[in-house]
Amino acid sequence: MKQFIVDAFTDHVFAGNQAAVCILDDWQSEEMMLNIARENNFSETAFAVKEETDTYRLRWFTPETEINLCGHATLAAGYIILEHYNINISAVTFKTLSGDLTVKYTGDLYEMDFPAYSFKRVEVTDAMEEALGVRPIDAVLSRDLLMILDSEEAVKNLKPNLDKLGQLDGLIQAVTAKGSDYDCVSRVFAPKLGIVEDPVTGSTHCLIVPYWAEKLNKSKLKAFQASKRTGVLYCDLIGDRIKISGKAALYSISEILPKTNK
Repeated sequence: MKQFIVDAFTDHVFAGNQAAVCILDDWQSEEMMLNIARENNFSETAFAVKEETDTYRLRWFTPETEINLCGHATLAAGYIILEHYNINISAVTFKTLSGDLTVKYTGDLYEMDFPAYSFKRVEVTDAMEEALGVRPIDAVLSRDLLMILDSEEAVKNLKPNLDKLGQLDGLIQAVTAKGSDYDCVSRVFAPKLGIVEDPVTGSTHCLIVPYWAEKLNKSKLKAFQASKRTGVLYCDLIGDRIKISGKAALYSISEILPKTNK
């Protein structure tokens, strides 16, 4: 089984968000795919099986479980297929648990078409403040919990209590603020998925971008994720869909042995 490691949402290695991508002839067992994801210990490992020339079935696994949407691993899978498998096409469609997702090469960016999350405002609570160490000025909830801080510096300097963070609502807990060089900055934590901090998170920007599009009254946003590795996402909200674009860099190509040695 061939495996690629790609740094997504960056134009150079050792930045962005790492994803492992396995292109399969046939599906492995869920146990095997989960074991591979645990062995990689990245936030996501993507598995893809070709169905037609420009269509693949795509699944994402964290070290703990399969999830229904992952942006950076989708970008990584699209990059690998368009650069290493189907070099004569400019777009690939993935059939996923979140519907059909397309990755298209446009200029020097890989553009993804995702569903935008609708959200509801929720009360800012003492539990949020205890988990973050600072009190949010606003909070919204969809699949993920997004807590808004009063400054970019507060986002960058945040040192959350992960145990308490994992007790809050949402599959993932994120913080964001209005940016200076970017429209918004964010950080994303996923203790419920066995991920301390996710370096760059496409799926959570399906919530972050609609929030800031409403606040800033604009549909095109340039977003910065302020993890140690950092990453940049180019986003365009169009109705109930969101186009998220970014760059990608190949780190390595390897072979996973079909059997483990005893």
